[in-house]
Amino acid sequence: MGKSLKKRALGFVGRDKELRLLESLQAKKSSSLVVVKGRRRIGKSRLIDEFAEGKKTYKFVGLPPTKETTKEKELDEFARQLSALTGMPEVKVDDWSKLFALLSEKVSKGKVVVVFDEISWMGSQDDLFLGKLKTAWDELFSKNPKLIMILCGSVSMWIDDHILNSRAFYGRISWTIDLQPLPLNDCNKLLIAQGFRGSDYEKFKILSVTGGIPWYLEQMQGKLSADENIQRQCFTKGGILVEEFGRIFYEIFGKRDHVYKSLVEAIASGPADYETISKRSGYQSSGRLSEYLDNLTKGGFIARDYTWSIKSGKESRLSLYRLKDNYLRFFLKYIEPRLNQIDKGRLSALSLSQLSGWEAILGLQFENLVLANRKLVLDRLHIRPESVLADNPYFQRGTKNGKGCQVDYLIQTKYHNLYAIEIKFSQGEIDGRVIEEMEEKLSRINKSSKDVILPVLIHVNGVKASVREREYFHEIIDFGDFLLT
Repeated sequence: MGKSLKKRALGFVGRDKELRLLESLQAKKSSSLVVVKGRRRIGKSRLIDEFAEGKKTYKFVGLPPTKETTKEKELDEFARQLSALTGMPEVKVDDWSKLFALLSEKVSKGKVVVVFDEISWMGSQDDLFLGKLKTAWDELFSKNPKLIMILCGSVSMWIDDHILNSRAFYGRISWTIDLQPLPLNDCNKLLIAQGFRGSDYEKFKILSVTGGIPWYLEQMQGKLSADENIQRQCFTKGGILVEEFGRIFYEIFGKRDHVYKSLVEAIASGPADYETISKRSGYQSSGRLSEYLDNLTKGGFIARDYTWSIKSGKESRLSLYRLKDNYLRFFLKYIEPRLNQIDKGRLSALSLSQLSGWEAILGLQFENLVLANRKLVLDRLHIRPESVLADNPYFQRGTKNGKGCQVDYLIQTKYHNLYAIEIKFSQGEIDGRVIEEMEEKLSRINKSSKDVILPVLIHVNGVKASVREREYFHEIIDFGDFLLT
């Protein structure tokens, strides 16, 4: 086992799978070109730094995009970093090939890690950047069998279009890591590492705002309650999460950030289909609208959930777009409408319970947390992943022959089991009404006679004894169980 898994940097939690993968590349007899992508603040740079700890490493970071950013400034910044890392005199060049050649002289032998962080920034001002990097890889960097080069960035759509789906890099990428939010058990470990000792419900409230984004969780102070932390970061002038939305969208989407924002707003109150999004956002159905939605999906901000035919097992063409990023929804619903008050310092005593529609939004955030942790659900239900035919939020359109229905999360297995999962948020214990609601809903599902429905309830604040006594649910799962897995 590599050093990265033996001794962790202070505050670094999780990512064992990714670290093992990166460590395993060192055993290869040839060089490796790795792509690491994922949402801003997801922990890409931290992961790479953890892997590179104790290794000979050359890390370069592109300049953030601004109106003043030019190709020349990107070249100058790379040259400055090269000089700082190697001790060689700082050079003035007008061509990336020359800089790559200078770098290659320093990394031609022995175990070495080369990192290009925020590569989309680095190459955005020069159409020839990637072509020259590809040539440098083929002719220079790849000649060192012990070299690992990591191309990292937050603009996933750029990485997909210009690297992963590019002919230039075809057959050259050793591995791609698409970094996802931390699973709930690692979120819990990270909160504990910050000194937070609140109840499971307190932790849930924090996660309903942050999701599994590690950098956001690291901003939480252990001595404060969940409400105090959220008030401090979201409703206080200078709070990290007050300004974060603008940074995310401008740095990733540039001048079209307002377009992407309007699409996210269209699904902030709940999932919607393509036509509904078009109507709400004011953008006509077109290839361009599909491209924008695809970019938001690639960026990890939204999900496109396809339903399917239970009888045939085939995926339907029907789908709903879901805002999967908890922070974005919280910002649009509660921070943005109050930006003027926040700027004037008028919300220092704001309580979450005062937020209009807060309980309904918590329900959507709860669903996101569960859907982002499907592996934990499968493990709890003792379902082997290879037995799953389909799993997703499920919806069935009403027709002349049958009623419509919607299930928060449905798992269909090859053994004809249908695990119908109700993800239920409530301020207090859930009462028997949930059973009547489930019975009515599940009676509408269009299934074959062989299929057996197994209702499952996932809750956060307990269920009444009367619900358990009726033994209706195949399994009742406490959200807190996922935190301790």
